[in-house]
Amino acid sequence: MMLPLSFTEENYLKAIYSIQQQNGIGEVSVNEIAERMSTRPATVTDMLRKLSEKQLIHYEKYKKVQLSPTGKQEALGILRKHRLWETFLHKKLNFSWDEVHEVAEQLEHIHSQKLVDKLDEFLGYPEFDPHGDPIPKPNGDMPATSAVPLSDADLGGQYKIVAVRDTSTAFLTQLKRYNLEIGTLLTVMEKMPYDNSVVIETQGNNYQLSEKIAGNLLVV
Repeated sequence: MMLPLSFTEENYLKAIYSIQQQNGIGEVSVNEIAERMSTRPATVTDMLRKLSEKQLIHYEKYKKVQLSPTGKQEALGILRKHRLWETFLHKKLNFSWDEVHEVAEQLEHIHSQKLVDKLDEFLGYPEFDPHGDPIPKPNGDMPATSAVPLSDADLGGQYKIVAVRDTSTAFLTQLKRYNLEIGTLLTVMEKMPYDNSVVIETQGNNYQLSEKIAGNLLVV
């Protein structure tokens, strides 16, 4: 039986999984991990050796990294805890959606499986967190979603915001300026070819969103 992972080891597994999902491919480079973890590549390499020894990743020096089946299971378990805690903080303690991430980063490292399962039950088995991210089931399955980035939405189409890719305080605060949140209905009025910005109409107001903002909003 594997000993409980350290906070740092858990953070690395979660980072590798998140980068894999973002890139749409299974392999992740050391530099990508270093950027995500805000550390030096040499530090990342040391941690990758430890994770490889625990058979949580497939790693060879100078090559890209991939989670092992066990590593993926661990990463999904960490995400499950993180997103359940975000949901609890938002729904039950009235934290705003731009406040929950930092607190959940601390709570996700609690190792009691019974507590996590009871939390899930208490919340009514939610499928998505306050940012619209799917909450992994106990077996690792993810709720299905047909969401697409707003930047890929059809001109003239009517959509609803269901998730955000970026959960940073800076991004969520920026959305407040446009009165955009989960559940907001909008219409794509114009797509600007020069800078790929998107003009939307919502609640009687028009806003021009940058390509970066539109790419981080998921709609259906």
